[in-house]
Amino acid sequence: MKCRKIIHVALAVLLIIVLLGTLEGPLNASEDECERTSRMRIYSNAAFIEEAGDVVGYELAVEQRDGTSATALLHVYEGVPNKDGIYISGHIAGGKLTMEGDWIEHLIEQPSKREIVQTHHVTVNGALDPTSFRGTIKVDGLATPTDVKLKRVSHIWMCASQKADR
Repeated sequence: MKCRKIIHVALAVLLIIVLLGTLEGPLNASEDECERTSRMRIYSNAAFIEEAGDVVGYELAVEQRDGTSATALLHVYEGVPNKDGIYISGHIAGGKLTMEGDWIEHLIEQPSKREIVQTHHVTVNGALDPTSFRGTIKVDGLATPTDVKLKRVSHIWMCASQKADR
């Protein structure tokens, strides 16, 4: 009986260590991602839902290139954020943003731990101004298109631990 109690305590401690390690990793962006997006205009509606421990929403980090061409990283937050963002490209003209690209999503099937690769076509269209983005984000295979209003912020949500002004 005493041995069983020790095993339960050890398993509980191990579970806590694993969970803390998981929270450290997926919810924080790499320094490279923070550095890369620091030179971009970032629009966000991302929010942390404390009761669920999840991040939900979207972030769009936009960089205008020559003339009307632009590139962006789209971050989709549905519980566990995609840390690297989805690369999309397109145009900005007269305050209208039109972009598209492909999101290659790597998932791990449970309990087999087999990797599954899914490709989703992504389109982003809407009005962009210095303080906000209003438009539609469509990710094929997900419950979208979604009409969004993203406000201008200083950095992506996952870099918040590296900056205190969010």
